[in-house]
Amino acid sequence: MNYKYIIGIDEAGRGPLAGSVSVGAVLFSKEEYKKFKKESEKTLTGRDSKKLSEKKREEWFKIIEVKKKAGVLNFSIGFSSAKVIDIYGIVYAINKAIEKIFSEFKMKSDECVVLLDGNLKAPKKFKNQKTIIKGDEKELIISLASIIAKVSRDRYIVNLSKKYPEYGFEKHKGYGTKVHYEMIEKHGICAIHRRTFLKNSPIK
Repeated sequence: MNYKYIIGIDEAGRGPLAGSVSVGAVLFSKEEYKKFKKESEKTLTGRDSKKLSEKKREEWFKIIEVKKKAGVLNFSIGFSSAKVIDIYGIVYAINKAIEKIFSEFKMKSDECVVLLDGNLKAPKKFKNQKTIIKGDEKELIISLASIIAKVSRDRYIVNLSKKYPEYGFEKHKGYGTKVHYEMIEKHGICAIHRRTFLKNSPIK
């Protein structure tokens, strides 16, 4: 296959009760990816962001930022808000975040191979795209995208915890933990809660 660039894509925050969903994307030239893969695959392959410690994710995020400054790679993060998720659904929200990423990259579709985790899809014009089940464990570039998505979303939700300190977002990142449900029961829902994700809950 004749292509110049390879893009890896993954999302974070599909399941939480609060906050945006994020999509991370990492872009390499074909040659740079070969080099990076050779240097790094033993360190990261088989480890999606959810299986790495928060400290290790942050370390890898810094490595990715350094490589971006050096011109080795590029990356982008797309977010869709809880409001968008409530109005249009999580699949639509993720797809809109993916569209934001590609509008930022501004790559010609016929020059790229796009690898995506799970059931994610790139815009249809990207003919050379492949969805890989558990891709964040199998393909390095998707693992990197997973880290970008997870770290960026975690930072965003921790920052919002300053605005809504009563919910403890910095601890559970918006997921449906026992403590989070208890805080919702005590304080009600706030602006960043996904109301559609709480509709089957006894808490309204």
